[in-house]
Amino acid sequence: MKLADAQPQKGARLVSKKRVGRGHAAGQGKTSGLGMRGQKSRSGGGVRPGFEGGQTPLYRRLPKLSYFSNPNRVANTEISVGKLAQLPAGTEVTHASLAALKIVSKHGALRVLGTGEITVPLNVTATHFTASARAKIEAAGGTCTES
Repeated sequence: MKLADAQPQKGARLVSKKRVGRGHAAGQGKTSGLGMRGQKSRSGGGVRPGFEGGQTPLYRRLPKLSYFSNPNRVANTEISVGKLAQLPAGTEVTHASLAALKIVSKHGALRVLGTGEITVPLNVTATHFTASARAKIEAAGGTCTES
């Protein structure tokens, strides 16, 4: 960066507002740049955003489609404690280890649900545990760690 490139941030310097309607010599006299007649020359004139002169506007012509996907959706992978019961005792269970064993395939947050029974002690690391899943894993002698 050079000294010649340094400029104040936008909004730091006040730009004086154009003074309109102050005579012909000022350049924006008489009609103040709004023309002679019509809706846009009146005080408060103009149309609302989306107005198309009485024609049905675009936002009403388009159908309300139900299949637009949410761009901010968080993909969750859910697994029940009943599925975890098939793993050997003392296993470190993470999303990566379950994907390596091809028990889960999706990416994203791992949620452990409480359906099923578990008797083997496992060390489970997941994004979220339901209350019943946490109780069943800890009752079997395992640990629950939220990542």
